[in-house]
Amino acid sequence: MHPLPPESARLAATERWFATHGLPYFVASGRARARRALRPGRVVPRLALVVVAAALVGVALAWLGSDNALAPATVLTAAGAAAATYAVVALGARPVVAWAVGRTFGSLRQLLPTVTRALPLLLVFVTFLFINAEVWQMAASLPTGFLWLTVLLFGAMAVVFLLVRLPEEVDRVDDHVDEALLVQACRGTPLEADARRLVADDGPQPTRHTELTRFERWNLLLVLLVVQGVQVLVVAATVFAFFVLFGVLTMRPEVAEAWTADPVTSVPGLPGLSAELLAVSVFLAAFSGLYFTVVAVTDDTFRGQFFSGVLGELEQAIGVRAVYIELLERQEAERAGALDPTRERRSP
Repeated sequence: MHPLPPESARLAATERWFATHGLPYFVASGRARARRALRPGRVVPRLALVVVAAALVGVALAWLGSDNALAPATVLTAAGAAAATYAVVALGARPVVAWAVGRTFGSLRQLLPTVTRALPLLLVFVTFLFINAEVWQMAASLPTGFLWLTVLLFGAMAVVFLLVRLPEEVDRVDDHVDEALLVQACRGTPLEADARRLVADDGPQPTRHTELTRFERWNLLLVLLVVQGVQVLVVAATVFAFFVLFGVLTMRPEVAEAWTADPVTSVPGLPGLSAELLAVSVFLAAFSGLYFTVVAVTDDTFRGQFFSGVLGELEQAIGVRAVYIELLERQEAERAGALDPTRERRSP
């Protein structure tokens, strides 16, 4: 039997384990980095610069064209992209995104059954909208800026809905944490042997460290949000590709012209593909993404399939965190005792 590495090495390996599992804020250095990045002195100047630059670009685009919605659409898109970039780079959220994206595409075998169960009913419902003249008139008549604002509105509604419902899933994770769960959670991690030793010890149990801090709760929420967001994007992209293909095969230019009451603008080099078909497909894909988000979180069957694996991994993270903090506290207590030579003499 190989001897265990020193406790400090096991703690360092656990911190790397947190990072590779999308949990950078479970480590003190990750939380400190996020606090520094969230200081108003760092956030406000960058936010102002992005808003001013995006506004100038949007105004220039609106002035060059006739689409007045390009300015707000550009500002909102640039602000969202800048916020996401700042979160990934400055806030240290890159491990969260990398883990969530890798997990989603690495578990397509588990994702496909759930998606294929939801897609048929969704496609049947949305297909009736696709072959509806009013939808074509509305979507095709929207300028690019207004169409993009509509997509952003659907996306914002989906994110707000997830931020309202996902905290309930996080609350379920840390409600029932006992010694058996700690031992099971630490299997295959650097703290596997420590979990068994601490649970069998008569001293303070690691279960007292199951209460999450604010940053750690937001870390779990961010993990669930990114996982769900990637899954929704996969569904929306699938719906978009389906309707583009379906429209190329079935929607004749004369029918599209009759429905939109305007000449069809064909995409150069792609026969059968028109700008109107792309606009309708984008609109229906964005609507499908919002619909799928609501169903996946509210329907018990879909919620269980979507979150069962992720919540199991979050339970493991909370269990490993409890053992990790218990070891840190004991290590700090031992160091304090070693630095205070009168501690043993003062003890009763």
